[in-house]
Amino acid sequence: MAQPPYDPYGYGSQDPYAQQSYSQPPAVQHHYYGASMPVAPPTNGMATASLVCGLIGFFACGVTSILAVIFGHVSLSQIKRTGEGGHGMAVTGLILGYLISAGWLLILLFYILGIAMFAASSGSTY
Repeated sequence: MAQPPYDPYGYGSQDPYAQQSYSQPPAVQHHYYGASMPVAPPTNGMATASLVCGLIGFFACGVTSILAVIFGHVSLSQIKRTGEGGHGMAVTGLILGYLISAGWLLILLFYILGIAMFAASSGSTY
């Protein structure tokens, strides 16, 4: 009589690495936390762009602050129409845009006045 082949794993004839078949799929667990979960509305992208351009406006010599004003007004109209979030970011971008634009215009005005005063004071006398 022949002996069965040697099984080093001690499991008999079952292969330990073989794929196991299940007769039933595993149960699915649903995690419901209530019927009325508050969902935040999505943030308007133009409002975010307005805030970012307003923050960068000081370092970009007021160029992006003009974009902050434009994006802010467009985003406020979109927020009013669609009900998206981001109203505070749009208003903050508008305020920063207007303040930084006015500040850079004043700096430019004083710079031009300084050049004009220097040119007028260094008149040629013979």
